[in-house]
Amino acid sequence: MDRYRIGMLARSKAGHDTGKVYVIIDIDDTYVYLADGSIRTLDRLKKKKKKHVQIICKEHDVTAADDVAIKRILKEWNREEKKQEE
Repeated sequence: MDRYRIGMLARSKAGHDTGKVYVIIDIDDTYVYLADGSIRTLDRLKKKKKKHVQIICKEHDVTAADDVAIKRILKEWNREEKKQEE
């Protein structure tokens, strides 16, 4: 069983975008394809090796999602994360 699933949140561990949170949109053998709704839209997915992302065990339904829905998911996650820090 693969631990990466479509709709999960993932944090980048390597590269110029280290620490940025994305939503997993697609998966293949070595790569995950990520979107953030603003720079990395559904038309321009970020291709990243699985070993360079840390999954966040929070899953969302993205089958009919558009860029606005992805932005909303990430905004909600950022709000929860800030609340936990306080």
